[in-house]
Amino acid sequence: MDSPLWKGAFYVGTFLCLAYIGWVFWRRSRLWMKGKPVTWKSDWVANVVKYAVGQKKVQGSRPRSGAPMHLMLFWGFLALFLATTLLALATYAPLVGIENFHRGRYYLVYETAFDVLGLFYVAGVVWAIVRRAKAVRDPKSAISHQPSDWWALTVLLMLGVTGYLLEAARIAADPKEWDVASVVGYALAQPISELSPTVYVGIWWFHVLWVWAFFVSIPHMRIKHLVTATLTAAGKPDTHIGRLEPITMEQVEQSGKIGVDVATEFSRWHLLSLDACMSCGRCTEVCPANGAGKTLDPKKVVADIFQTLRTGDNVPAAVTAEALWACTTCNACVEACPVLIPHVSLIVDARRNLVAEGKLSGTGAVMLRQVGGTGHAWGQPQSSREEWMKGLDVPLCRDGVEFEYLLWVGCAGATDPGAVKTTRAVARLLKRAGVSFACLGSEESCTGDPARRVGDEFLFQEQLGKNQSVLERYGVKKIVTACPHCMNTLRNEYPDFMERAEVFHHTELLNQLVQDGRLVAADPGDGKTTYHDPCYLARVNGASDAPRGLVGDETHMDTDKSAIVHALGRPSDGARRLAEPEHHGRKTLCCGAGGGRMWMDEEPDKRPSSRRVKELLGTGAKQVAVACPFCRIMLDAGIKQESGEEVRLVDLAEMLEEANR
Repeated sequence: MDSPLWKGAFYVGTFLCLAYIGWVFWRRSRLWMKGKPVTWKSDWVANVVKYAVGQKKVQGSRPRSGAPMHLMLFWGFLALFLATTLLALATYAPLVGIENFHRGRYYLVYETAFDVLGLFYVAGVVWAIVRRAKAVRDPKSAISHQPSDWWALTVLLMLGVTGYLLEAARIAADPKEWDVASVVGYALAQPISELSPTVYVGIWWFHVLWVWAFFVSIPHMRIKHLVTATLTAAGKPDTHIGRLEPITMEQVEQSGKIGVDVATEFSRWHLLSLDACMSCGRCTEVCPANGAGKTLDPKKVVADIFQTLRTGDNVPAAVTAEALWACTTCNACVEACPVLIPHVSLIVDARRNLVAEGKLSGTGAVMLRQVGGTGHAWGQPQSSREEWMKGLDVPLCRDGVEFEYLLWVGCAGATDPGAVKTTRAVARLLKRAGVSFACLGSEESCTGDPARRVGDEFLFQEQLGKNQSVLERYGVKKIVTACPHCMNTLRNEYPDFMERAEVFHHTELLNQLVQDGRLVAADPGDGKTTYHDPCYLARVNGASDAPRGLVGDETHMDTDKSAIVHALGRPSDGARRLAEPEHHGRKTLCCGAGGGRMWMDEEPDKRPSSRRVKELLGTGAKQVAVACPFCRIMLDAGIKQESGEEVRLVDLAEMLEEANR
């Protein structure tokens, strides 16, 4: 191996492979560059460390999604890459006057550590092969398959196997007293002791050929995400998951269109993220619409949009309007995606184009007309927003009262009978706790959330303008609302247009009052109550502890195969137990109301709420607690459809009020 000819061949081959990788990705980047220039700055170092190296999204995945396997494979690969890099630095250090540091105690630690870490890599690859073999035979698997996947796994496996074989051959051909530090290689070398140098050279080249095969394969298979996913992480916009990007009239005047009809209307980062997709199916597995049997398949949406980038076809037509309207914008797909693809933003941008072209009809279009005509998603007159207050002596802003919190009621909270119960309970609790608050009454208008998520951006901005003038008139600094959708819009989207106010969900404020001793926590009984986490509260805004704080003080997790039981209570009593469904917290299962679906017709056998109700009732609980008016409406219908037994549906605020009478 010391022959200049052999060294020259190695360097030429290696650099040709690296040049080939660069050339292919340069050509591929021309697809990404067809998009609009990126207008945001990214903390690319922190993002790469967090999402690419740290694999934050994969760590947050469920074990059955293959997360442990992927982590073993990736971090094992990263360890081997680091080992190779350190070896190269030590080898070429003398060329710049630095002594070779690959010796002494450092060498022994190096050999032992990376030898063991390599086992995790090989085990991860074997696990991936077995998992894919099972998935191929499972028609329900969301994992996509193509012949090149087997080649990729073969190459990855051979990198690890031939690497260990090469190490064993080196030890056998030229043994040293410190070789025992290479625990795996040393063990493998024992059966082939006294190996000839010629055979060692042959094994060395056999390993190099697999390295080269890996290099030239990277751009052509799903393992290209080693590059594209890293670039996607580096360019990730620093925006909240619950925020949609606004459209300005200037943009409309420049482009002559609203929303996206061709893929080049997306940003370059969005197109790059599409190319980073591995078709792992995590997004499809968690999609409530897909789980209910609808045509929406987030993984296919990504593939279809990227395909239009090559063909120039119309995006909404390629994805299909049926699939686009099926989305509840629950963000389960976004939360699950390991390569940061913003599915919901892509879908809403396509919806915007459909709405602008007049292609939304039925009850969804009726809702838009109602919001535009009355400022109320259910089409009720503004005067009806004060009917829930009867008999409560609720202070109104227009009366000139001083207040700390504005109680934002929302369209559902002022109209739906069940939601009205929640609103009245919240008002009474705030009074009991001595919280200074007031309401807008007839001056409140729909936040515009349903209009925006259906795709009517400018109706949303019109509603925002109405509310902005009222909020500024009364100098509102703090807002509390029982609607997670209103909360998300006021907290994460209004600040794009006006001064930011502190916005709280009612469970967050009430939980603080419980912690301060101004209210007493409710008792859900021992396993008699289950709680449904709203998507826009738990997943989108990360609030899952506060609601549980309303029924206890401490948390203890106890898992089994059927469900997760969330025990809540003071250490002294141990009696408060909330029966948790399998999907809870950030992993909650959508009720189906978001994204404007509340106002759209739903086939009885394809309702996400039915699936959710079955899971909730499967806990054995006879009381279902909620914290969202939309969820309450959907689950109420689902419970009546799925259960012949009497099941109580109640908001956490009502439970808390019962405990504080």
